[in-house]
Amino acid sequence: MEKIPSQDVTPNPVGHHTPQTAVTQEMYAKRRHIYVREIKGFFQKLRRSANWALMLAFFLFPWINIGGQPLILFDLPNREFHIFTATFYPQEFILLSWLLIICAFGLFFITVFAGRVWCGYTCPQSVWTFLFIWLEHRIEGSRNRRIKLDNQPMTAEKAWRKSAKHAAWLLIALATGITFVGYFTPIRDLVTELPTFEAHGWSYFWVGFFLVFTYLNAGWLREQVCIYMCPYARFQSVMFDRNTLIVSYDQARGEPRGHRKKSLSHQQAREAGYGDCIDCDLCVQVCPTGIDIRDGLQFECISCAACIDACDSVMDKMGYPRGLVRYTTENALEGQKSRIIRPRLLGYFAALVLMMGTFAWAINDRMPLNFDAERERTQLYQTTRDGLISNVFTLSVRNLDDQDHTYQLTVAGLPSLTLDSNTINVPAGESRLKVVTVTANPDDLQQPSHNIVFSLQAQQNERIRLERETSFLGDIRR
Repeated sequence: MEKIPSQDVTPNPVGHHTPQTAVTQEMYAKRRHIYVREIKGFFQKLRRSANWALMLAFFLFPWINIGGQPLILFDLPNREFHIFTATFYPQEFILLSWLLIICAFGLFFITVFAGRVWCGYTCPQSVWTFLFIWLEHRIEGSRNRRIKLDNQPMTAEKAWRKSAKHAAWLLIALATGITFVGYFTPIRDLVTELPTFEAHGWSYFWVGFFLVFTYLNAGWLREQVCIYMCPYARFQSVMFDRNTLIVSYDQARGEPRGHRKKSLSHQQAREAGYGDCIDCDLCVQVCPTGIDIRDGLQFECISCAACIDACDSVMDKMGYPRGLVRYTTENALEGQKSRIIRPRLLGYFAALVLMMGTFAWAINDRMPLNFDAERERTQLYQTTRDGLISNVFTLSVRNLDDQDHTYQLTVAGLPSLTLDSNTINVPAGESRLKVVTVTANPDDLQQPSHNIVFSLQAQQNERIRLERETSFLGDIRR
């Protein structure tokens, strides 16, 4: 085990540094298994409601079809992305990128306002970890029973409880893996092909991958993911300020902590020199990352508020006011005024509203058509028997709509431009290549290159219209 020497050089009261005895500390602490105690309360009801809603949405969305189209399906082989009745294509990947940027700014805004509430209430790692802990509690019993069970030798009861727990974990992990793959391949076909070994090999690989990934992360690693693997835990501090809502222990009110008789009233405890904290350690026992909130703000805290519900339950039993552990700010803890509305928060909010508005406008104005016009590169132009100048173009037309369309093709830019073909049929969600020849009277050419514009208009829908500009080459006739 690697160790580093450390020395306390804290200034003494007169401002001089007094060297202390060097202390050797371990660089890597051995993991301490955390037995999370179940607690009830307002914030835990809120968290559980959010967890169940998110899990229900995750497991149900791949099964929902609207108008014969899946609610969410990322169809990679066909390069189609079905999201809430809309179909997107690789050419529109910028919209997905924009959506991810919006989500990132939303996370920044939430973090500046209320710290790591995303981690405590909606992060997939937390959601699945709390589910696994919930199953563990139901199968193996309360915290004290689980500790006792782990410390006793193997018995029949221990064997079946451990087996049942891991079987339940694996079943949830398997369902998670199948559902996740179901977002990329039709899930109804997937669940029928998997047991008959008719599914694609990659389907088995990814189902197995996410089965193992979920089982290890939510069942075994748990808080290790939040503390050591998640980058959010490391850079979140740069978004905190003294007005950010955090889960905090009121040290001024709670200290000096200590055990006391329950019959001792709040006023009598104060007169006896006690703070409100009775040092029951319940806030530590319910913490999913195993920290002591009384030690101050720590990056391991995921703001799940389990310690708040635990402490409030103790305060109720003792007849003390609630809020010894609560959501508050550093300024409020020090008796200063907190500013919820502040420039930094307003900046994130303004950027978020602007980006969401732009994204909504882009979706509403989205044209379900894409095409490119490329001039034949092997020859500049040709002269026809009639003495006209012709250019050959290849049109690549992509129908992004969910209906078949016949498009009317026109060209403009010179008075005498003509096309050898002016209609293109493209089925829904498919693309077609079409070679067209454009001719012009050489008398209209005043320079070697003229800009021309191709226009495609859907015959069934006047709103679907798109233009592409290109160049027409030819001789200059004097």
